Amino acid sequence: MQQAVAIVTGAASGIGRGIAGYLAERGVSVVVADVLDDEGEGAAQDLVKQGANAMFVHTDVTKKAEVEALVAAASVRFGRLDYLVNNAGVVTMTPFLELPEEEWDLVVDIDLKGQFLCAQAFAKEVIRQQHGGAIVNIGTVESEVVSASGEHCQVHYSAAKGGVKMLTKGIAFELAPYNIRVNGINPGSIETGFAGDIAGSPQVVEHLMRRALIKRFGQPADIARVAWFLLGDDSAYMTGTMVNVDGGWLTQ
Repeated sequence: MQQAVAIVTGAASGIGRGIAGYLAERGVSVVVADVLDDEGEGAAQDLVKQGANAMFVHTDVTKKAEVEALVAAASVRFGRLDYLVNNAGVVTMTPFLELPEEEWDLVVDIDLKGQFLCAQAFAKEVIRQQHGGAIVNIGTVESEVVSASGEHCQVHYSAAKGGVKMLTKGIAFELAPYNIRVNGINPGSIETGFAGDIAGSPQVVEHLMRRALIKRFGQPADIARVAWFLLGDDSAYMTGTMVNVDGGWLTQ
């Protein structure tokens, strides 16, 4: 059997890099996709040094042409595609009443439109190859509840990630006839620097630990393990599901 091939967007750092490394350790060839060229190339080279098959492709997930070029480059290099992890994302902290249209568009385009474009291009190629595949979309607990350690939340981020939940369900429905499963993960508070130095703010830490049942920050590996499960055969009877990996955040 050929080695499975995965595209991981936003894989230059944080959760994406953790997922890319975890998949590579399990024999998956990994395509690191990111807008950060130096960091993305460095992540891919680190995987190669560890004995993995990996490549970096500069990709702005909001640009259809770049997403299609990513899928084409991965298919040419490895001869097949099996997995997509839609991880690329961004958050900003501007309050609703001060939120400019341009910032709304930036967050929604990357966090929601980007997942749509990547899933569509990936699915078309997998259907052409006729062997099935799996997609994991990265959401957030903030798609389910408002999270605010101060006087405001991140309305635009929550709205975009709320869309990811229904995108996951909708494309799971449409891609099922092609043997492509689609699931998602809602991470809780993961220590990556994505939303700044959350561990360095006593107010934020107190807010997060008050809600969490498991009293620690999550790590990229906590998300990577679940992503691997959702991509692989152990979850063969799952599709259209968002899995909360949040230390119990959403139980309250």
